[in-house]
Amino acid sequence: MTRVAVVTGGSAGIGLATAEALARKGWSVAIVARDPERLEEAVTFLRRYGGSVLSISVDVADATAVDAAADRVERDLGPITAWVNNAMSTVVAPADRISAAEYARVTATTYLSQVHGTLAALRHMKPRGRGTIIQVSSGLAIRAAPLQAAYCGAKFAVTGFTDALRSELIADRIDVALSVIYLPAVNTPQFGWSRNHTGQQQMAPDPVFDPRLCADAIVHAIEHPSREVWVGRSTLMMALGQAVAPSYADRKASDMRDVQLGGPIPERSGNLDEPVAGPAAIDGRWTDRVLPTRTEFFTSRQRDAFLMAAAGGMVALSALLPRLGRFRR
Repeated sequence: MTRVAVVTGGSAGIGLATAEALARKGWSVAIVARDPERLEEAVTFLRRYGGSVLSISVDVADATAVDAAADRVERDLGPITAWVNNAMSTVVAPADRISAAEYARVTATTYLSQVHGTLAALRHMKPRGRGTIIQVSSGLAIRAAPLQAAYCGAKFAVTGFTDALRSELIADRIDVALSVIYLPAVNTPQFGWSRNHTGQQQMAPDPVFDPRLCADAIVHAIEHPSREVWVGRSTLMMALGQAVAPSYADRKASDMRDVQLGGPIPERSGNLDEPVAGPAAIDGRWTDRVLPTRTEFFTSRQRDAFLMAAAGGMVALSALLPRLGRFRR
């Protein structure tokens, strides 16, 4: 059976890396984004792997357009096997310098886009009782950071929506898998596209990871569904710090404000309302800073296995200790 995947935000960065990883494995791929020219360049790039590729120019904040895109994929490529919600936007600025309209737009493109994509996919997957939906999120959905209030709020909302929906699917015994992928700082073109009110260039804080690592984690979650996947050591540390010492994590996060800012730039409107011209590129400008790992991601299955093993070890130890005491006497 033909495997069909839809990737939103699929014309550059992590979305294009994911589409490439799937195309290399023989999947038919539909990429959804706004810029028709960049989409066509991405299609040419993906067709070198020999599979079917479809591009659809859509603003993912438009629920009706996303529904229509899902219908077109089903009609032109076949039943949707996997849907990857990857599109996003952000405004880099202190929270009180982001306008209400900007908060609304970031929420629409970063949170509601995932709602629209999920519901469009479910409309086709639920009657068949199968499919996988991937929510591409961020470590900033676990531990929020300064200058990213609109983006962090939207990504936190994705987690709440997904957890609620997952419980509904379990109650209804619908075998559609939902996975959330939490990403670290990644070398993508997005850092040059964001709306920015700070007057300084946005920088990716170390460690910086390869978009292809993120793509490998996403494909792994499609093929081996896990509730959650944490990509990169920094994301895992953010999750641990927030769980164990949130007040300390607040203070550490405050240090990220200055780390995110580089040299001076003029006010930049970015791609919040309209796409920014640019090539269908996977990588951003920090290739020399990228860690080479392609295996550094951790799944909730691994976490659960570790916890079960640790619990078993504690039970075994508690049973052994009385015997050791008797032996010593």
